[in-house]
Amino acid sequence: MSRLGQGTGTGFGSGWVSGVLAVMFASLATGGVLCLLFPWLLTTPDARGHYPLGVVRLLIYAFLVAGFVLGALSAILRRAKTLGVAALALATTATLLGGSGAAVGDVESAAGYLGLDWFLLNVLVLALLFVPMERLFARLPAQPIFRPGWQTDLAHFAASHLLVQVTVLLTLAPATLFFAWAVRPALQQAVQSQPLLLQFVEIVIVADLAEYAVHRAFHRVPWLWRFHEIHHSARAMDWLASSRLHLLDIVVTRGLSFVPLYVLGFSPPAVYAYLVFVSFHAVFIHANVRFRFRPIEWLIVTPRFHHWHHAAAPEAVDRNFAIHLPVIDRLFGTRYFPDGRWPDAYGLAGPPMPEGWLRQLVRPFAARRPGVH
Repeated sequence: MSRLGQGTGTGFGSGWVSGVLAVMFASLATGGVLCLLFPWLLTTPDARGHYPLGVVRLLIYAFLVAGFVLGALSAILRRAKTLGVAALALATTATLLGGSGAAVGDVESAAGYLGLDWFLLNVLVLALLFVPMERLFARLPAQPIFRPGWQTDLAHFAASHLLVQVTVLLTLAPATLFFAWAVRPALQQAVQSQPLLLQFVEIVIVADLAEYAVHRAFHRVPWLWRFHEIHHSARAMDWLASSRLHLLDIVVTRGLSFVPLYVLGFSPPAVYAYLVFVSFHAVFIHANVRFRFRPIEWLIVTPRFHHWHHAAAPEAVDRNFAIHLPVIDRLFGTRYFPDGRWPDAYGLAGPPMPEGWLRQLVRPFAARRPGVH
């Protein structure tokens, strides 16, 4: 066998990239089939009736074909057959379960569900958008797509999306349980009577003020930092690094940021528009892209501004807390934005954070590790 076929590394021709892609495509297809078979357990109730079934079946078919083809290619090229065999096994399992023609199961009432559909949809859309963007406009072209730590970040991404029911309920809980007394119908009616665009702008301002306060507290309060340092442990910045967040960090930040939106009573369409905006903007500002947006850097948080928040440089520590509006950091004296420069390194000082979602989930409860804060 040729040396190409003997490859066990991760370079071109080793079969590693094709193997990883094969596993991802086969996993997407398998997940899609399972959502068709068990919608009551694996799909989000509010979204079930809105999926175009024909498109879903076409995507499952395309992913199955890609999983089979790339899995076979990896198995041929690579001496270690794990990736290729795993992809072929997943694709075969999905096919035996019915493949793209699987019958849709009954939608029964259930006490809980896993948002597998939400995870599959988000990882597909975000990967299709940001992976090509990072390849074409990379700030660090040498940084690979599958850089060190990507498995941990994907696990964080999966956990937060699969547990969407839990995170949503816990996000709403602080507002509904502790701030119902602050609701004033007259105020809410006045807010809702405004144009939706104006409401959207107000939501961005109000939410970012709340997020700034919560974010700063996570840096300043030692026991909160134990959870938030998980996010700052990423030593490479890209779209997937934005998902490296402890579940408690997610729930507390979202829950407290939702309080003013709940009290003011913004119209649902304006809130939904903001949720779409923040979903993409929060990912974008972590991305490995070289965009600078000089004319609007004063108005909106850009990748370069937020990258400095993650910088390992001592002068950048505890800076740039705002998620959307850099003027908030300017007002409160926490802005650090050297002209034209990007950080040289990211992450925490000291020993690296252990990789793995479960290890990072329990890390805040272990003996305290000295950090930079």
